[in-house]
Formats: sequence, structure tokens, C-alpha cells
Amino acid sequence: MKQTAKLATIFLASFLLIGTYVFASFPVKTEHNQIITNEKGTISKNNIEQKIQTQFQTVVKKAENTKKANLPTNDEELAILVILWFFLGALAAHRWYKNKPIEWNILFILTAGGCGVWAIIDLIHILQGKF
Repeated sequence: MKQTAKLATIFLASFLLIGTYVFASFPVKTEHNQIITNEKGTISKNNIEQKIQTQFQTVVKKAENTKKANLPTNDEELAILVILWFFLGALAAHRWYKNKPIEWNILFILTAGGCGVWAIIDLIHILQGKF
């Protein structure tokens, strides 16, 4: 009786372990050209995907155009950087504004701008337009 229970347990455990892999390995069949109906008529799934893709591309283009339109000019950016450096330089605001690496910004804050040397170098680079 004990051996039968052991064999049944081993069989059940092996079936559960192996069965999940075997059943999961079969591919699931989906229909790529499924027809979707609505009040206006029938539209194929591929047409919907194409429409979504074109709408997404137009949204991305509009976002890029507005981003380009809202960018500050070099003079404005220079003024912004100098103001940030002067008033919030201890918090590395000018570095955060220019998306410098986070680790370096934190190091800048912890070392007080490299005891001021790094801060002055940043100011020189800002004024030269190399920041």
C-alpha cells in the first residue's frame, strides 16, 4: 500500500512538472486577419493597425515640431544656465537642466562643486558655449 502511494505521488509530481512544459509548448493559433464589425461596416484588423500606426506617427511628428519650436535660442539658454549656476549652483541646477548624468550631479552636490573648482569650470564652459 505504501509503495502504491509513493508511486502515485511520484507519477502525479512528474506529470505536473512535465505536463506544464508539454502543454505550454504548443503554439496558440490566432487569426491575423480577423474581421471586426461596427456600425459603419466591416474593417479588417490589419487596416486598424495601419490607421493606428499612421496616427501614432503624426502625433510623434507634431510632438517633435512643438519641441523644436519651444527650444530656447542659444542666448536664452546661456542666460538660463548662468542664472541657474548663480542662484542654484550649489544644487547643481544648471547640470540638471542640461541633463548631465545623475551620478555626476550628485557628486557635484556632495563635493560642493569640487570645492568650487568644478563650479568655476562649469561657468567657463557655459560662457564659452561648450556646456
